[in-house]
Amino acid sequence: MKPYTKKLVLEDGREFPGYGFAADTERVGELVFNTSMVGYQEILSDPSYADQIIVMTYPLIGNYGITDEDYETKFPSIGGMIVKENNDSPSNFRYTKTLSETLEENDIPAISGIDTRELTRILRDARGIRAIITDIDTPTAEAVEKIKSVERPTNLVSRVSCKKRWFARTTGYKYDIVAIDCGMKYNMVRSLNAHNCNVTVVPWNTSAEQILAFNPDGVLISNGPGSPEDVPEVVETIRQLRGKVPMFGICLGHQLISLAYGAKIVPINPGHRGGNHPVKDLTNGKVLITAQNHGYAVDAESVKDTPLKITHINLLDNTVEGCSCVADKVMSVQFHPESAPGPQDSMHLFENFIDLVK
Repeated sequence: MKPYTKKLVLEDGREFPGYGFAADTERVGELVFNTSMVGYQEILSDPSYADQIIVMTYPLIGNYGITDEDYETKFPSIGGMIVKENNDSPSNFRYTKTLSETLEENDIPAISGIDTRELTRILRDARGIRAIITDIDTPTAEAVEKIKSVERPTNLVSRVSCKKRWFARTTGYKYDIVAIDCGMKYNMVRSLNAHNCNVTVVPWNTSAEQILAFNPDGVLISNGPGSPEDVPEVVETIRQLRGKVPMFGICLGHQLISLAYGAKIVPINPGHRGGNHPVKDLTNGKVLITAQNHGYAVDAESVKDTPLKITHINLLDNTVEGCSCVADKVMSVQFHPESAPGPQDSMHLFENFIDLVK
């Protein structure tokens, strides 16, 4: 057996040796696991994973390579990736780079050869475990000290949001939508374009006054990393937009809307990350298979004291998965209706948003 080159050390001292196959760099981050069978490119380029080290539970990763057209953001910001087996010889006529080449290009470390089943069981039973990807020769005590010396990041939204506004136009457009970029995935813009919307993407700290100056037909509040309580500026913007323009919140956007209406946010363990979560639509009784990525949820009891109505619940743990306020033409969901690749069960929610806009 060839010698190990890297290892993953948890903050409690447990370590997992493996083989480095990406950037030769050391990185500290929160460990999270994702249960998706496909979509590793979309996962590594999802800004919601900023600084997190992602454990892929599906054992074979990299087998269809990386394709230029499938990125969810220009600059991937994950902290690292842990896989059981990395395939560096993809079979896919569309691929332009391998997974290892892409990670190395973006200075992201990764390790293969680790028992991801054991690691996932650890993460399933504990919240917010941090770890370090380091050289195999690094003493365990030294690695643990390095983890402790790195502060947990706050307001990651400000780092992954766009710095200037930008536009995404489509042919035969009917509606103008402003999207507040809190770490937005590109497929949200593509989905709005597909529904005849021109989209103006603005930074996370754009004021309500500036947004209304665009005279939008609707406003989308995007997904993003971290806790919604780290960005009270966006919550205040939503408060000022209430009742003035239809709004649609996705993932972090859903939590921000809930905060703006007076609900509370609570951490959940384990977080929901993957493409196989059953969600019940309480408006019609249908069950959707959804893609998700979040470690916080809206507290159901706190919603009762707000103008919001719960529209969706998670059938695995009964957490809130969607809310609406009919009077203000506001809707939000915790899951990702635009997920690509992923279940298409909830794409109709963009049509529901367009109905509000109409």
